[in-house]
Amino acid sequence: MVYLIVRIASKEEKMLHLSKKMQFLPYVLILPAFLLIFVFKLYPIITTLLESFIIDSGFSLEAYTDLFADSSFWNSLWITIKINLVMIPLQVLIAFLIALLVNSTIRGIGVFRTIFYLPVTISLTIACLVWNIMLNPNSGVVNRILNMFGIPSQDFFISKSQALWCIVLVATWKGVGYWMMFILAGLKNIDVAIYESARIDGAGWWKTVTRITVPLLKKVLLFVFVANTTANILLFVPMQVITGGGPQESTNVLMYEAYQSVFKYGDRTRSSAIVVILLILIILICLFQAAILNEKEEGRKGM
Repeated sequence: MVYLIVRIASKEEKMLHLSKKMQFLPYVLILPAFLLIFVFKLYPIITTLLESFIIDSGFSLEAYTDLFADSSFWNSLWITIKINLVMIPLQVLIAFLIALLVNSTIRGIGVFRTIFYLPVTISLTIACLVWNIMLNPNSGVVNRILNMFGIPSQDFFISKSQALWCIVLVATWKGVGYWMMFILAGLKNIDVAIYESARIDGAGWWKTVTRITVPLLKKVLLFVFVANTTANILLFVPMQVITGGGPQESTNVLMYEAYQSVFKYGDRTRSSAIVVILLILIILICLFQAAILNEKEEGRKGM
């Protein structure tokens, strides 16, 4: 009997010792992820922030004062804000509507889901080249179709008034399918019984979407808005591949201005200052979006 008690006590001691070791296991498992985040995310941000304040091995605000006195910076900032004020809501709205469509029980809807997601699998550089060919003012297929309906050929990417909105078209075509998958995943988590109850109570499509779907997708939509904002503000591949920031700097967004500063003109300090301003802009927009969604949620709770 004494032997049995000693043996049980020994096992309990071993289990206690093992549990103490196991409590550190989650931290060990997530350590590689934290290291990757630090190396590829936090470290570049920290070095960029420091470089923007260092000139000739000394602390200086000269990069920012020169930047704020530069008219091309303010032009790029306005273009960045303008394109994103249109592109971010447009992409999220289209992605939301497509997600509602492919979440329906229509026969063969899986084919449409694949079609909508297909642009995501194509490299952005290749997509830009394809759209540049399609929207070519002289031989593009889009102008040929327009001519068939008696509409004159358009300049598209070489037009100062059209180039920016053509880039919105390319970026939206490329990104909508990606954001659609996140929203679709959120829709799949909504209990069908809620929709059935609403239907029995006489709720129409619009009321169901605004009173049930959108509130239940609040967290998903917030994530999509924030991630989409970050991706679009840092977008510069179409400008680099198609327009080169033109015509007449009409597509010269801040990210492309930062790219040119370091790779074309070799001004790393100016480029770092622009990137810091971009990061601040992203944070402010994300906080504003979160505040709006929280305000709407509180308003619904009050009702």
